Amino acid sequence: MGDTAVTRPEGPGKGLPYPVTVGGRTPPARRPRAPRRPRLWFEILLIAVSYWTYSLIRNAVPEQKAAALRNADWVWHTEHHLGIAVEQAVNHTANSVTWLIVGMNYYYATLHFVITVGVLVWLYRIHPGRYAAARLALFATTGTALLGYYLYPLAPPRLMAGGRFVDTVQVHHTWGSMASGDLKHMSNQYAAMPSMHIGWSLWCGLALLALATVPWVRVLAALYPAATLVVIVATANHFWLDAVGGVLCLALGLTAARAWYGVLPHALPRAAWQAAGA
Repeated sequence: MGDTAVTRPEGPGKGLPYPVTVGGRTPPARRPRAPRRPRLWFEILLIAVSYWTYSLIRNAVPEQKAAALRNADWVWHTEHHLGIAVEQAVNHTANSVTWLIVGMNYYYATLHFVITVGVLVWLYRIHPGRYAAARLALFATTGTALLGYYLYPLAPPRLMAGGRFVDTVQVHHTWGSMASGDLKHMSNQYAAMPSMHIGWSLWCGLALLALATVPWVRVLAALYPAATLVVIVATANHFWLDAVGGVLCLALGLTAARAWYGVLPHALPRAAWQAAGA
């Protein structure tokens, strides 16, 4: 007789087939790990400690100003060679419309954290079986970025000598950015590559596109990474190539989650299974 498959009941379309072999032998193909029910107190503690550790390590990376400025010149020259060096034009155009650039400054300073935490909470409540895998992808993405900050210090366009970029936070005196103003001494100014604004926003967008069912939510999910890309360039905090670095970090993060769970997060069951003794 051939192998059969059983599906754990989770409602229509929510089951995940697991192969069962005759005689109790383990099938050669690797099965996805069974997701466990996340514990709220543990997740809050884990996220808080992880973000604190991320900030500590990011800001502990030596601020290699000379190397960062050299790398910025190289990136700018490379983008000119590729014909994509339009950051300065985008920066100046956005800066000419005060209400637009002020809104972008606040977008850059706040939504990066608010929406990412919001998507984590949504996954925890609505998709507990997929939450841990999605969280692993996010954490692995961020960990990869830390390695990039250490290995490739890069000045943002607004700090380039003679780059003629506008530091929009300083010019318009908006609050909240760790990269400008009074808070700049608390943050590593030369950790622009890769852009975690792009890595995190794309993680949010993909999670919502894969799992959300409300059409307007899916539309906003698709627009969010694109809007973030415009904002990071318009505020002169990143080059286009920094965004490419953020995308590559997310690709590695998703690869790590797939390697651990056997499938990508969205392919896991929606419901979590309570671990024995939990």
